[in-house]
Amino acid sequence: MRAHQIMTRSVISVTPDTSIVEAANIMLKRHVSGLTVVDDSGKLVGVVSEGDFIRRSEIGTGRKRGRWLRFILGAGKSAGDFVHEHGRKVAEVMTTSPVTITEDTALAEIVDLMERNNVKRLPVVRGDKVVGIVSRANLLQAVAGLAREVPDPTADDDHIRGRIIDAMEKYDWCPFGLNVIVRDGIVHLSGVITEERSRQAAIVAAENVEGVKKVHDHLCWVDTMSGVYLNSPEDDDLAKAS
Repeated sequence: MRAHQIMTRSVISVTPDTSIVEAANIMLKRHVSGLTVVDDSGKLVGVVSEGDFIRRSEIGTGRKRGRWLRFILGAGKSAGDFVHEHGRKVAEVMTTSPVTITEDTALAEIVDLMERNNVKRLPVVRGDKVVGIVSRANLLQAVAGLAREVPDPTADDDHIRGRIIDAMEKYDWCPFGLNVIVRDGIVHLSGVITEERSRQAAIVAAENVEGVKKVHDHLCWVDTMSGVYLNSPEDDDLAKAS
């Protein structure tokens, strides 16, 4: 399997000038743990993740280094820490020159890159433009699909997957972080919904794509006010049966 067969295509991006507060609110609202950062031309210039918000002056979690350690590390390190903890824009906290993959990168290489670079997500680029993202959640979904003992995806499955995503992305009810896995015409939908009627809309949209034999619902419902979430009825039933 390769990146294009499991990646999330609807990538949420911000610019280097986006404020820290706005980026944090986007991540909370869209239930994602990281955002790609692109310039005005759409070129990938960085990645900002929840880890970049851990050491912040607002919540009193800035690094406290002893005088001797500050001397050893030098003024440059101290200055860098200060910018990261007090910066007001994404450009001041983001990871620059992020590790990227292409649509044809094999899953084994993706896992190796994640482990070697200690990252949870990898932007998928075509040239210098972001076309998708592969996260640990995407890999988990792929493992779950294989665990169901279904065949590897065929070229037809790839086409079906693309048509399903295209059919949903143009609507405002499209699940956040939508991911679609197709094996032998069997579809597995995952992502986050905040309105229960979006679940049925997503299922119907997939069912209307030619070549789809069956649709499995793994969409997670989240209450945007409280953060409470519920697994899909199908996943709940599987958990009870196991």
